[in-house]
Amino acid sequence: MRTWSLMGMALLLGTGTALAATPKPPSEAQVRQLMDVFGVDRMLGQMNSQMAAMMQQQLPCVPSDYWQGFIDAKGARELTERMVPIYQRHFSAADIQGLLKFYRSPLGKKVITEMPATMAEGMQLGQEWGRQRAQAMLAELQKSGRIDAQGRCPAAPAAAPGTKLVAPAAGTSSASP
Repeated sequence: MRTWSLMGMALLLGTGTALAATPKPPSEAQVRQLMDVFGVDRMLGQMNSQMAAMMQQQLPCVPSDYWQGFIDAKGARELTERMVPIYQRHFSAADIQGLLKFYRSPLGKKVITEMPATMAEGMQLGQEWGRQRAQAMLAELQKSGRIDAQGRCPAAPAAAPGTKLVAPAAGTSSASP
């Protein structure tokens, strides 16, 4: 009984300590400073240009200048207001201060400058790797007979809506004569 009491007391004390050590969340002003250092306005402008180009391809009948205002000043403010609470949930005030110190340093400034190109190259590499990996896996599935030459599952009898398909018995073929 004494062991359980000591363990319970330790848990209570441990919980109390953890609650007392809860880090202070950052203020809205701190988060906005970090967003300024990141260059969120610049990033939103780049996103706007990319979105405008994509929408122009999708809807060529709409003048391209229509899409240039997709992320205007009002939209940027709205998006920033929605992003602040996310940073407040994931970072403490001390974290934000540390990030501000880092991103204001020469190395931090370099990270901010080089990150868009690094991410773009990484995404391109990842897409190519994904295509190659998918092709290899599809070739393996074709070779094993799990999919046909067109990359589809072998033909199964079509069922009327609401009816259950029953798997063929082992050793039998599901193909029609």
